[in-house]
This record gives sequence, C-alpha cells and structure tokens, in this order.
Amino acid sequence: MNAVSPQRSPLTLRMRDEDNVAIVANDGGLPEGTRLPDGVPGAGIVLRDKVPQGHKVALRDIAQGEEVLRYAVPIGYALESIPAGSWVHERLLQMPPARALEGLPIATVKPPATEPLEGYTFEGYRNADGSVGTRNILAITTTVQCVAGVVAQAVARIKAELLPLYPNVDDVIGLEHSYGCGVAIDAPDAIIPIRTLKNISLNPNFGGEVMVVSLGCEKLQPARLLPPGSFPITDERDAGAGPETICLQDDVHVGFMSMLDDIVRSARPHLERLNARRRETVPASELVVGVQCGGSDAFSGVTANPAVGFCADLLVRAGATIMFSENTEVRDAVEQLTRRAATPEVAEAIVRELGWYDRYLDRGRVDRAANTTPGNKAGGLSNIAEKAMGSIVKSGSSAIAHVLSPGDKLRRDQRGLVYAATPASDFICGTLQLAAGMNLHIFTTGRGTPYGLAECPVVKVATRTDLARRWHDLMDVNAGRIADGDATLEEVGWAMFHLLLDVASGRRKTWSEHWKLHNSLVLFNPAPVT
Repeated sequence: MNAVSPQRSPLTLRMRDEDNVAIVANDGGLPEGTRLPDGVPGAGIVLRDKVPQGHKVALRDIAQGEEVLRYAVPIGYALESIPAGSWVHERLLQMPPARALEGLPIATVKPPATEPLEGYTFEGYRNADGSVGTRNILAITTTVQCVAGVVAQAVARIKAELLPLYPNVDDVIGLEHSYGCGVAIDAPDAIIPIRTLKNISLNPNFGGEVMVVSLGCEKLQPARLLPPGSFPITDERDAGAGPETICLQDDVHVGFMSMLDDIVRSARPHLERLNARRRETVPASELVVGVQCGGSDAFSGVTANPAVGFCADLLVRAGATIMFSENTEVRDAVEQLTRRAATPEVAEAIVRELGWYDRYLDRGRVDRAANTTPGNKAGGLSNIAEKAMGSIVKSGSSAIAHVLSPGDKLRRDQRGLVYAATPASDFICGTLQLAAGMNLHIFTTGRGTPYGLAECPVVKVATRTDLARRWHDLMDVNAGRIADGDATLEEVGWAMFHLLLDVASGRRKTWSEHWKLHNSLVLFNPAPVT
C-alpha cells in the first residue's frame, strides 16, 4: 500500500504522555515518508520506514539500551539506536526480565467508592443450588476420551429425535475431553483436571441435571469424578446416590446400537425436567462473566480490552461476578494486581498462583516469552511485556476480591472481581472459567478467531473496525469505533453491558451461537502421563 487510507489522515495513538512510542491506527499502516500531522503524537515527524497498522513508531530518538515505553512502562530496551520516525518492532527490543514475586506492593490501592447500579435484571434459569443459568442445556459428562465417539452419535440422535419435543431446552452437548486414562491419576497435580471436569458438570447452564457416560475400565471412575453428594438433587432420586451413569462395558449392552439406545432413553427424563423450567427475572448480580482475549493485537489494549474493563466495572457495581485470567498475560503486571488486591490475603494468593505457574513453566523448560504468537507480533505486539499491559485492562479498576486456583468453583459468596488463575491458551482458559461457574463469556480479538463454546454464550469483541467489517457475521461488538473516533470507550462499555443482559436473557443470540461455532474443552493436566 503506497498511500494513506482515504478515510482519514495519518493517525497515531499514544497511551500515556511518558511514552516514547505510539501505534499507527490507519488501515493498511503508513508508508515511508509520511509526515505526522498536528494533533497526533509525534506531530511533524517524517516516517523513516513503512509502519504497519498497530505497530509502533518512535516519537523521538531512542538511544541504545534506553527503555522503550508504552503504557508508561518499559516494554523493552533498544538493542541499537532508534531514530525518531522509525518502525519499532520486536527485533529491535530486548525484553525486560519478569518482575520478582518478592517486595511487591500489597493491597495499597483502594479504588474510590462507586454508586451501586441497581434495578438491572435479566431473565435466567434459577437452579436448586441458588445459581442462575443463562441457557438451559442438557450436558452429558464423559469420564474418559474412549467414549467420545459413542456420545457424539448419541447426542446427534437426541437432537434429531428428542430435542424437538422439548422446546424449552436450548441444546444437548457431550462434554468431550482427552483425560481419564493413561495418566498418573494419583499424582499431586491430577486434582486439577479432575476437579475441572467435575465442576464443569455442575455449571449453572446445565440446570443440575448430571448425566455421565463411562467406559468402565478407565482410571477416572465415575465415583471419583462425581461422588455422592457432590451435586444438588433436583428430582426424586436418593440424595445419597451418585449421578445417573451409563457404563458401556456393562453386560446389558449387546452391540453398538444398544449403547446408543441406552443413552438416548436415559436422556429423556433429564430433558423433561429441564423443559419444565422457565426463565424468571433475576438481578444482574447473578451474572458470572468470564473475560478473555485471543488473537490479540496492539489495538486490544487501546479499544476492546479497555471497553471490557469499563463494562466489568459496571457489572461489579451491579453486584455481578467478573473473572479475568491468563497467567502469562498478567505476570508482567503482577504489581498492578497485588496493589489492587482487596486484602493482603488476596495479594498473597495471587503471588502463590503465579509462582506455582512460574515453576510449572520451568519444569517444561519454557518461559513467559513463549506466549506471544506470530499473529500477536504481526498485529504489533512485540513481546509478552507489551501484551500484558494491554491484557490486564480487561479487569477494569475494581479491587480484586477473590482468587481461584485452576479448576476451582466459585462459591455463592464470592462476588465482585475475581482472578481465576489459568493458562493463557484460549481453550484451556475458557474450560477453566466454565468450571469456575461462568454463565456468560466476553472474548476480545484483534487478529480474529472463530472461538466459541457450546456450554456458554460467547460475546465476541473486535478491536478494529476493519476486522468487524470483514468478519461482520462473527463479531458481536465493534470496539474499533473508539480508535476511529466514532464512539467513546464509555459508550462502547455501556452498550456491551446492555448487550450482555439481552444475551443472558435469551433475547439475543451471539454469532457463535448462531453458527454453532463450538471449540472442544481442553483440560489443564500438569500431571505426568503413564
């Protein structure tokens, strides 16, 4: 591209006055020789290189070894002298070391008191344990990957033969995963995938209807996964009994079709009970919203993630629960987390979880630098230090009230802003947030991804107008309007808040629901295989 986009004159965005770099906002980037006009950071500078959209330009001469500042923090050190107007990319930067987990500020920031947001409601499904679902889904839990093919065919039959008879049931899904056998089931960290799968089975969107398909010989036996008393009883069954379980190796099964017939027949009473449920008006405080980003670019921290952060603050004011996660994407901002902790105990829990993950990465002989993907770099993110600064703003400005270990489930008394410690992988993070009790999901993207979950509605937020335009039937919110100057961050945040209430109520479907774009669950398994 040899000319500036005709939609607007050259535009650069700087996050803080102290920053010595800014990002180019124009679609297609800016060509070499472009003079930055008055009114933008670096006004009067002539670009020495072609700078792609989202990438950084030096606003002044930066000496070799000097800090390169974005978000008013060092995102790297110049490996050579960088003249003003140069394209600043990852090959010119030495990544700063990770902040030590000692000597951190502990619970030093007390966010100003805000007025509660009262009177906001949505239409949800109240469960026996008091939780609320945004969808009414029959989920069939599997204890081992071996049964996945049988369950997939059974689910297809249930959808074709039974689901039309139960119009108040939104879907039937199989909780497929790759765990259950061939693992060191008693290893210390094996508890993580086991409790994850257990707690996903108890997600609010499944209405307490627990149905399990087992092979029979696997290490993860049904009684270990869901022991009696681990889930609310919603019908006439004995409270001391375990969940209804179909074991494929039982002698009653003669041939493949008998297995399918048994699963389909067993599903009917669960569907009947789910179908008898009706949405009721509940306060917005019953929302449990997971926030995540994937396919991030330099605009993630400028448009979409700040708008999500503003929306997160609104939800906290309404009494809802917000979970943010992704260990490696907050690790370089750990001091921001510990200083925002509501109590010293919460700060200590943050340090404990991030320290455990540091040691986990060390065992695998990798480090946090592995996080930044080729797509992240193509989108202008030079390294994980820069990515972290833009990622953490999804959490808003509220005090961090609680911390969850991987696979843990939120208690009913754990409200407000929660740090759920998860790996940064989109699919593992989403899986662990489902286990925590998420009933609604927000996912921001700059490069674009068709990510979606069958278990929970996913609201997709584009960081750039170009992505929102090209993926018009995949993105639910265009936060790129903020960079375009067509909307304020607050306007997009409020619109997102109202959209969430509509999606939670079933009044609107997300694009991922419309197209049934559903990624597989991926359990975090740090235990060894056998």
